Amino acid sequence: VQLVESGGGLVQAGGTLRLTCTTPRSIGSINVMGWYRQAPGKERELVATMTSGGLTNYADSVKGRFNISRDNAKNTVYLQMNSLKPEETAVYYCNAKTGFANLNAYWGQGTQVTVSS
Repeated sequence: VQLVESGGGLVQAGGTLRLTCTTPRSIGSINVMGWYRQAPGKERELVATMTSGGLTNYADSVKGRFNISRDNAKNTVYLQMNSLKPEETAVYYCNAKTGFANLNAYWGQGTQVTVSS
């Protein structure tokens, strides 16, 4: 599954960004799509996920500020990020899980998000 992210950039603390992840595959056929991030020197962590049935899951740190959504017609998943904090500076990756027990995982190339204080 090919995943292409866009929408990263530089934003001031408190600002907003919307990330986009597009795939040529029908996202309705993908079990789970999600966003993860990795800051320098840290492990990659979950930000938000959405199942093919529309169930969402968020990291506690982003609840109430971030929103994951999708447009099936465009095979696109979005991550709306509001009230961004400097510590959320990271490379954000799109992820797709397919197959039995979500054993097949695919990653995009990542998009840099930098939040200045």
